[in-house]
Amino acid sequence: MADKSKTPSNTVSKIKALRKQELSADVLAQGIFDGNKAMLAKAITLLESTKPAHFEKANAVIEKCLTQPNKSIRLGITGVPGVGKSSFIETLGKILTDQGDKVAVLAVDPTSSLSKGSILGDKTRMETLAKDPNAFIRPSPSGTSLGGVARKTRESIILCEAAGYNVILVETVGVGQSEIAVHSMVDFFLLLKLSGAGDELQGIKRGIMEMADAIAINKADGSNLEHAKLAVTEFSRALHLYPPKANGWIPKVMKCSALENTGIEDIWKIVQQFVEHTKENGFFEKNRKQQNKNWFLQTVDEYIKQFFHQKETFKKEQAALLTAIDGNKISPFYAAKILLDKITKEL
Repeated sequence: MADKSKTPSNTVSKIKALRKQELSADVLAQGIFDGNKAMLAKAITLLESTKPAHFEKANAVIEKCLTQPNKSIRLGITGVPGVGKSSFIETLGKILTDQGDKVAVLAVDPTSSLSKGSILGDKTRMETLAKDPNAFIRPSPSGTSLGGVARKTRESIILCEAAGYNVILVETVGVGQSEIAVHSMVDFFLLLKLSGAGDELQGIKRGIMEMADAIAINKADGSNLEHAKLAVTEFSRALHLYPPKANGWIPKVMKCSALENTGIEDIWKIVQQFVEHTKENGFFEKNRKQQNKNWFLQTVDEYIKQFFHQKETFKKEQAALLTAIDGNKISPFYAAKILLDKITKEL
């Protein structure tokens, strides 16, 4: 007689039961330290939860992970939709894993303002890298967060580093000039561009351009190769118009093709040169400390917002003022001041 305990349905039941099992912060943290991808994924899901009950456990996991030493490189990769971010990351990721690095990809997917849903299809796009034992890919919805990153991207970086991933690639939503939040959480900021997407004037626009540590003209292949060479020249000229960076680094402009795997290794060499340069002059560590301060201030803002929205008084007063605004009885700006004045008097 066949052993029923080994039937597929029984195995599926065990897996489902394991998924539902509540794991302690100690168990999750140890799983992360052991490099268990499932535990890492569970911990990030815990971080992203908006349930108050999950808040304390998520913080406990983060605190434990912060005790782990890390020698990671945090690389932010941005660019408009269609520039080839996912293809670039997969090609770069495979180059790094083949040479023994452990790569974590935190990919942020845009959330619909109408349906509130996200596709989260980056694992499908990076199919080869997703199967690599030395790679971890985590797509997350951007939600209401601005700047091209998810609400818990910073904390996810810490967990990935504790799991032993020494290269953290943060792929942003890709919406254009406003996508700058990722700059405050990475060591190196790479901007992917397409040739023919703008002239030299486009290159000198303030914002994302002046934050880039390197610009890569992607899809430099086939009939587009000559256009890419011209774009390199144009953007190189544009960068000369910016004031020198505080870290003494001179941004580089290069061309590459994720499709043909050309120029990608050269870009990684540029990243390594940047890390060496900033570690020598002390800016690398200074930037990491500034990141922690930024994380603190931005987290305080987030907690204050959550605190107010959870108060019943806030909800009632807000509803009344929204009705007044709808009837043109008060301006939105003055209504906001009235609401805050009333709530802060109760504190």
